[in-house]
Amino acid sequence: MAPHDFWQEIHLPGTFPDDQEFTSFYVAALEDGRQLRLPIRILADGDHALASLIVNQASFAVLDALAESLVEKIRPMRIDVVAGLPTLGLTLAAAVAQKLGHSRYVPLGTSRKFWYRDELSVALSSITTPTQPKRLYIDPRMLPLLTGRRVALIDDVISSGASIAAGLHLLTACGIEPAAIGAAMLQSERWRESLAAVAPQWIARTVGVFATPILERNAAGRWQASPA
Repeated sequence: MAPHDFWQEIHLPGTFPDDQEFTSFYVAALEDGRQLRLPIRILADGDHALASLIVNQASFAVLDALAESLVEKIRPMRIDVVAGLPTLGLTLAAAVAQKLGHSRYVPLGTSRKFWYRDELSVALSSITTPTQPKRLYIDPRMLPLLTGRRVALIDDVISSGASIAAGLHLLTACGIEPAAIGAAMLQSERWRESLAAVAPQWIARTVGVFATPILERNAAGRWQASPA
């Protein structure tokens, strides 16, 4: 596949074999069996890798399918307002809010406007940009939209859990306790420890469209789920 061909099509169930070994791409399965090809990103040790999703590079059809699947998972939680995490989570959060029938959503951000308040911010790190420390802000004008409402906090991918934990710390500091956490992809199991460290209830409130494991290279040079 050409690099720009990833994330462009949702395939019918059974399009790709379910052999649990992969070469140039990972096959993620939605709950209804439909499949999405994800590029494999090799980690620094050369023997482990992760499946990757960049949702703002996906086709509109793929974004629509992921948002629809996530909405079905959080709809029973009676969400009043959606808050999105920057940067890629904003694309998915907007689509989810629209499908829930909302007229708007609340974007959190990393760009400090002059009317923002430092006490309404927290440190933010990301697995994809580990050397670029940032702060996560909420526009103080948006607080009335969240206060006393059932909030869903949305990101595109939950991996280490650092970004979601930062979002939870920020909202909690504002007196807001989200009813749900949602993502298109739950990447490995590492996020569970980060969320449990914030508060144990967050793990049960977290849902994803699909999950992907840490991959390791086997003796045949192919990628398979790591048992660790």
